[in-house]
Amino acid sequence: MQKIKLMIVDDHQIVIDGIKSSLEEFGDILVVGEALNGKEALDKLARQQADIVLMDVDMPVMNGFETTCEIVKLYPTVKIITLTMFNEKSLINKMLDAGISGYLLKSVGKDELYKAIRQVGDGKQYLSADIALSIAKPEYKDILSKQNTITPITPLSTREIEILKFIAQGLSNTEISKKLFISSRTVDNHRTNIMKKLDVHNIAGIIRYAIQNNIIE
Repeated sequence: MQKIKLMIVDDHQIVIDGIKSSLEEFGDILVVGEALNGKEALDKLARQQADIVLMDVDMPVMNGFETTCEIVKLYPTVKIITLTMFNEKSLINKMLDAGISGYLLKSVGKDELYKAIRQVGDGKQYLSADIALSIAKPEYKDILSKQNTITPITPLSTREIEILKFIAQGLSNTEISKKLFISSRTVDNHRTNIMKKLDVHNIAGIIRYAIQNNIIE
């Protein structure tokens, strides 16, 4: 598998260090650069090739939106994933309009971060579940509901549909287990079976199925 060259841009060095540490176990992600603001990122991109820029929004000197606009203009082959604490609909739409390929909250785990990087590296979009459900513009909901139409081979059980609803709402395994009075391991097993039955590989795929089949609005 070809390695993805990643640049991390965040105004907190501890965040950059944490991301680098989290991605170390995945041998196909190579961190080729880091920057503390957008201007520094642009300076480094002029000297160092990157496939994906993983970038915060709220930064001094040059923020994530301004930097995204410049990267799209100057380096159109470079993909951008927003990694931020902000979940405002207006900001999500603004960043999508600017040309990002992914949007994640800083609360995501390392496995989902890795999946997002790989999916964007494969030329697709990645929106975490909570972000996908926050999107205001109908055209972005269409990305989830119409793109890569899913036809399940095996119908889901009543319990699986119940769990799917909670997953699509952005609940964690622990939160679902408390609602249904079952163990987190059982929820995880159901989640795995749901993905296998629907032939999807991330939360966005689950949300697409839920929207297409009117399980969620």
